[in-house]
Amino acid sequence: MTGVQFFFDTRLAGPMLLPMTRLAEIRDVSDTAIWVAYYRGKESDRPDAMFRDPLAKVLTAERGEDIARAFKRISPYTEWTVLARTVLIDEFIQRAIVDGVDAVINLGAGLDTRPYRMELPPSLCWVEADFPHVVEYKNHVLSEHTPHCQVQRVGVDLANPTARRGFLARVVPGAKKILVLTEGVIPYLTEAQVAELAMDLLSQPRFAFWLAEYFSARVYVHLKAVSKTPMLANAPFRFFPLDWEGFFRTHGWQRTEVRYSSEVSQRFGRVPPIPLMARMLLRIMGRDAMQRARTMTGFMLMTPSSH
Repeated sequence: MTGVQFFFDTRLAGPMLLPMTRLAEIRDVSDTAIWVAYYRGKESDRPDAMFRDPLAKVLTAERGEDIARAFKRISPYTEWTVLARTVLIDEFIQRAIVDGVDAVINLGAGLDTRPYRMELPPSLCWVEADFPHVVEYKNHVLSEHTPHCQVQRVGVDLANPTARRGFLARVVPGAKKILVLTEGVIPYLTEAQVAELAMDLLSQPRFAFWLAEYFSARVYVHLKAVSKTPMLANAPFRFFPLDWEGFFRTHGWQRTEVRYSSEVSQRFGRVPPIPLMARMLLRIMGRDAMQRARTMTGFMLMTPSSH
């Protein structure tokens, strides 16, 4: 039986019906932005919300919920991860601004709405780069909403080395101290692609900080299993270096700080959705095992090694 899939048609600036074999199949990596934005919108409805992101629902329409429902088995952990990383990134950015950052470049920005929901300095330059159809859609939907800082969106295929390097060389020419954010981007790239990106960012002296995911190698087995889900066939995880921090260090970027998802969970009382048997096993294995479990995922702030 053929299902019906919603997707965003920028010519109509709204959901469009398209016959599909599966209701919520991920067509490409840009679809994952709808998936994670749905969880941010859902969080906003809670009386004890860790943050408020009302525009997330405006951007995702019904499709975000369709995707989450289709991935019911892994949805609780995905939601927990998205919420924790949102808090961590928000706090990293706020501190970077205090440290003198005058521009943020969000590579693969997807449906992020930080310029609208965060209290940011009006003078801050915020640049979002993503596929042209994503940029066109966001420009239309958010046209009547006012951001707290200066926002620019650029449609560019970041997988194209020539286009990416041209964009990075021209972006925010007046900025002196820039933070680059890659949220939900690195895991979908190969090691060769991440190495190229690292070198491209390193070639721009104004790029003072790079904020990216951190995964312990112990998580890889789970990420690889999730990637085998048929509905994720078009957007598999591909970045599995032997040493996550060592990989970036080899390519010119040193870690200055890692913050883990578990600390957000503890602070807000959001217990990660680990099966009861696994939780009991960790307790039996002792304090060291519990500590390893707490440091498996997070976000990492990096600076060029020469700084």
